[in-house]
Amino acid sequence: MADLHTLGVAQLSALLQKKELSAVELAKRMLAGLGGNPHNAFLSVDSEVTLAQAKAADDRMAAGDTSPLLGVPIAHKDIFVTTDFPTTAGSRILEGYRSPFNATVVQRLADAGMVSLGKLSCDEFAMGSANENVAVPAAHPQAVTNPWDVSRIPGGSSGGSAAAVAACLTPAATGTDTGGSIRQPAAFCGITGIKPTYGRASRYGMVAFASSLDQAGPMARSAEDCALLLSAMCGPDLDRDSTSLDVKSEDFSRDLNKPLKGLRVGVPNEFFADGLAADVRGPIDAALEGLKNQGATLVPIALPRTSLSIPVYYIIAPAEASSNLSRFDGVKFGHRAKDFTDLADMYEKTRTEGFGDEVKRRIMIGSYVLSHGYYDAYYLQAQKIRRMIANDFQRAFADCDVIAGPVAPTVAWKLGDKSDDPLANYLADIFTLPASLAGLPGMSIPVGFGEAGMPVGMQLIGNYLQEAKLLNVAHQFQLATDFHKALPKGA
Repeated sequence: MADLHTLGVAQLSALLQKKELSAVELAKRMLAGLGGNPHNAFLSVDSEVTLAQAKAADDRMAAGDTSPLLGVPIAHKDIFVTTDFPTTAGSRILEGYRSPFNATVVQRLADAGMVSLGKLSCDEFAMGSANENVAVPAAHPQAVTNPWDVSRIPGGSSGGSAAAVAACLTPAATGTDTGGSIRQPAAFCGITGIKPTYGRASRYGMVAFASSLDQAGPMARSAEDCALLLSAMCGPDLDRDSTSLDVKSEDFSRDLNKPLKGLRVGVPNEFFADGLAADVRGPIDAALEGLKNQGATLVPIALPRTSLSIPVYYIIAPAEASSNLSRFDGVKFGHRAKDFTDLADMYEKTRTEGFGDEVKRRIMIGSYVLSHGYYDAYYLQAQKIRRMIANDFQRAFADCDVIAGPVAPTVAWKLGDKSDDPLANYLADIFTLPASLAGLPGMSIPVGFGEAGMPVGMQLIGNYLQEAKLLNVAHQFQLATDFHKALPKGA
């Protein structure tokens, strides 16, 4: 089993169920690959915790438990609170924080028997598109690097999750997607990731960024793997999450083998405008042609307010962030400034020391658009356009079953290229923001390579609660191609 670390969730599950491999043996092999923290992907690891979970999984299997995820390793984005590992949200203000409870998503995967390898790096409070906004450890913060080219970003904010899966450090990881933070890093790192319908997966225990947008989802090698993970992650959590949908979890793998004949694939004109790089468009066009060859029909559609998604998102998300992050004041938990004169001075110094530049920038924007005299002019208008964007999708779905197009306008850029230009980072989200604003499910699958051999991802967007359909399309594409099996050099 020399290539054990390169196997996906479904493959490892089969070996574990056949007793050809124990969970403890698998955990030890995976932990051995984390030495030196390749690509700066992990923020915390505890081998004793991991091996204890693996031993418990082996005991369940010995007792006859055949749960499909039992004993399979996973790592969690450090935006989910956990009892066994620190939770920092990539921020100095939470460095060393230990939660007294697990996030619902973490607990559900643990109940399914998955073995946690640790916590993964992310942009501070999930604010970023490059995983360069990491503030912990405070003494030596390091940006995550892309396994395909360590001079490039992995994408963000779930860049640690994407890099860890791409580098074969873990077969699966959790991520969160507020404006594209699962789909974009999945595309940049050549893996598969899915953001379900807003409310499908509980937000309880996710450190909040923008509450009306944040959504958890899985990142893995393949659509099949993501289907297994999503089936365990989703389900109602009405007592603890007021935004949770009262929709039972389902087996998202049930339709994976359904042929694509008759499928109508909507292709938005706005996703193929001048801003799309040629080295990205080529693989996307080829992938669309591949779907056509499998029996699908390509249907031109319009999403006319795509360009408005950027200003709308960067009004709504910072507004919600300014409210959510007000709790980080040094009073009850997290970092507290050492020297201060009174309570107001403690607030100011604590937040000045604890928050990074991007977080401060978004708090200030959010406070501004919510302030008296500007709420109606900015925030209220943004919410109206958000509804129009959602309506545009519904009109499009009258003519198609799924929507397909690029995830990002370019492949992953060089580290530092856009770190001094926040607007350039924001513009990179142009194709992922619309689905997030509408609360629709979306995913990224690898479809080829662009400049310098960097991965290119194709985005699939479905109507509400149509995750199984998206996963079916992705799985059928992956049965006909090998892009999801490609590994970066050294993985």
